[in-house]
Amino acid sequence: MHLPILPQPATRPEQAPEAKEKCGVVAIWGAAHAASLAYLGMYAQQHRGQEAAGIAVTDGQLLHAHTGMGLVPEVITDELLQRMEAFNGRGAIGHNRYSTAGGSLACNAQPLLESYVGGQVAIAHNGNLVNAAAFRRRFEHAGHLFHTTSDTEVIVHLLASPAQQAAPDPLAATLRRLQGAFSLALLFHDRVELARDPWGWRPLVIGTLDDHGRTAYVAASETIALDVLGARFLREVEPGEIVTLSEAGLASRRFSDPVPRPAHCVFEHVYFAHPASTVFGQNVQLAREAMGERLGTESPVVADFVAPMPDSGRSAAIGFARVTGIPLREAIVPNRYVGRTFIRPTQAQRQLAVRLKLNVVEDIVRGKRVVIVDDSIVRGTTTRAKIAQIRAAGALEIHLRISCPPIKHPCFFGVDFATREQLIAADKTPSQIRDFLGVDSLAFLSLPGLLSVMKRPGTHYCDACYTGDYRVDVDNPSTDPAAVGQLAMF
Repeated sequence: MHLPILPQPATRPEQAPEAKEKCGVVAIWGAAHAASLAYLGMYAQQHRGQEAAGIAVTDGQLLHAHTGMGLVPEVITDELLQRMEAFNGRGAIGHNRYSTAGGSLACNAQPLLESYVGGQVAIAHNGNLVNAAAFRRRFEHAGHLFHTTSDTEVIVHLLASPAQQAAPDPLAATLRRLQGAFSLALLFHDRVELARDPWGWRPLVIGTLDDHGRTAYVAASETIALDVLGARFLREVEPGEIVTLSEAGLASRRFSDPVPRPAHCVFEHVYFAHPASTVFGQNVQLAREAMGERLGTESPVVADFVAPMPDSGRSAAIGFARVTGIPLREAIVPNRYVGRTFIRPTQAQRQLAVRLKLNVVEDIVRGKRVVIVDDSIVRGTTTRAKIAQIRAAGALEIHLRISCPPIKHPCFFGVDFATREQLIAADKTPSQIRDFLGVDSLAFLSLPGLLSVMKRPGTHYCDACYTGDYRVDVDNPSTDPAAVGQLAMF
């Protein structure tokens, strides 16, 4: 019998500084060089987080982990990788992380490695638990010590608690207590456990790899990691499912029935995922091109050329140019050695990074009517700075087209849309945003237009950042023990 998944207490970011992550996870089982494969899988998903990275391996008896702040090759050095490989384990997990400002702490780097009554466990988490603050308060009042400010650590405390350990399936019992977004990879000494929340907010896929005649398994947030490792896509981890990878192969069980109305994050396709990835059964590149086509149909404009805002606006710009017949030009050239500005922890870092990252080609822009296509506007400050550069380069007209609706509401499920005050569209109309940015015209893709190009039914995507329609109650936190699970048995 499955326990019902009920709305759980949530904490608005304005009320608590706990970190929210939108990250990348990878897991390997059954491969002779599991650590190296995990490293490459993390590298393939570097776009999902640039703040911290970590890896954990098993030698068959004990787990060994290393985490640190920085990019994957900065944290996982050649020397470290050689030491990890020397353990000769056939299982490993890895994690790329970014967080909100205030959560940028070395202690929050994952995988988290802990010991409890069931042994050692390392955990890598992509998502955000809306009831983590309520659980944390109860555990702290019961005398538990926390080593991080991450919501992920709550999962370990739940798993170790007597209430869950007394259950026939402690991991399943733990996951039933959680509310929010989680795609998890847990490494034990003899297996990997993968799990995905019943709503399916975050992607998690499984592939197979031939390892000298034996079948090895690869799991990752995105299929791009499978492609890099030469793995064959097998399937997604289903919402509400636990998948075990062990020497016995692959086994599956459910901790919850999937909900009737899933909540796949549509922003994965709009911005976050790699263009070569297939997310929620749909290729990201083709989805973004379709968004651009629909945007061009909804909001055409007379112009000399279309220019993408690198790099995330490129796919939509291709679609926009195709449907409007306006030539596509590369008028803004990116510096490939500068990371993504949106996931920099502070605004000052984002502003410095954007000046390094994007350079306007004056000889192309001068005296021209330009359509700039970008995927989204979050805070608006970096967009404003770049528009000013294009204007200074001599553009006659600048028409900005955005391939998603205005982002008006914070995300509680793993994307760093932290507060309404940080979202330019929360209290400004499109015309006010146009004036703030200094463009001649501005148009966003409509929500019906966005959902029309998605492969699955529109009701199966989370669009709360555009509509404020949250699938769980994030406005009325409860301290009722019945609402957060029975936690008396610590």
